[in-house]
Amino acid sequence: MHDLKGIQRDLLFVVAGMNSPSGQDVKKELQDSQGRTILPGRLYANLDALVEMGLVEKSKYDGRTNQYTVTRRGRQEIQARYEWQTEYMEPEQELAI
Repeated sequence: MHDLKGIQRDLLFVVAGMNSPSGQDVKKELQDSQGRTILPGRLYANLDALVEMGLVEKSKYDGRTNQYTVTRRGRQEIQARYEWQTEYMEPEQELAI
């Protein structure tokens, strides 16, 4: 997980939080939640990279649409990332913003 680009981590978390989304569903959710534009080339290249790493599975939904799901390994990587992040903050510690 530490080797992933920021967008790849974001995509992994978004796919994990959705029920077998299409690429367009992932794009919309990420754009809406982060208020930024994701170009299709960047989206699909990074989703494909996650597939190649074994963190996400891609399957055909219909003739033109793929759907994505997080693999067991992907979920383990998310859990490991969460545990690593929480090492640096006490549960009762508040963020100073």
